[in-house]
Amino acid sequence: MRKLDFRITIGGLLILGGVLALLDTMGIIGDAGGIFWGLVWGAVGVFFLTLLVNDRQRNWWAAFPAFTLIGMAVTSFLPNSLEIISGLVFMGGISLAFWWVYFTDTTRWWAIIPAGVLLTLGLVSVLDEISGMDSGGLFFIGLGITFLLVALLPGANKQSWAWIPAVVLLMFGTILVPSLGISTYVGPAMLILVGGYLVLRFFRNQSPEQ
Repeated sequence: MRKLDFRITIGGLLILGGVLALLDTMGIIGDAGGIFWGLVWGAVGVFFLTLLVNDRQRNWWAAFPAFTLIGMAVTSFLPNSLEIISGLVFMGGISLAFWWVYFTDTTRWWAIIPAGVLLTLGLVSVLDEISGMDSGGLFFIGLGITFLLVALLPGANKQSWAWIPAVVLLMFGTILVPSLGISTYVGPAMLILVGGYLVLRFFRNQSPEQ
């Protein structure tokens, strides 16, 4: 079998673009440019996804272009009625890449942090469009949950330092969301928990007296 020549690939893309542009001009389809680039990004994303599936350990890096490009492709095909979730789809695709990196090797616990942050940004963007509410508090709550996962999930459960930013961010985020109705109690409760944790850590680290 002859090796695929790059001229065939480029030629095929040009033909596809021309056909889509013609159909758009004739009024048969709309947004030909979006469809064209969606197909291109999707095809390249599937290529990297194939590399990833064939060798998960060596090609783990391929998760980033694979899920990012597939997310971009999906946003290109979203109808106008679902355009408000385009940010979530795009950010969610990149977040999924980091989750893949973590769950295929839990020693890469660091991937939890960008995965959680990106997913939080995507969810907040949707809430901003739907409700118009101030989502700053929800953003901090999402960050707090992310660091909570760093402290709790397998492979990352030795990262005890993550409890501190988790508690602080959850407390701060909850205070900024007064509609939850618990900000009056959560502030003192979080202070007690953080203080108790620090005191407990101090006594546990003390060596027994001789």
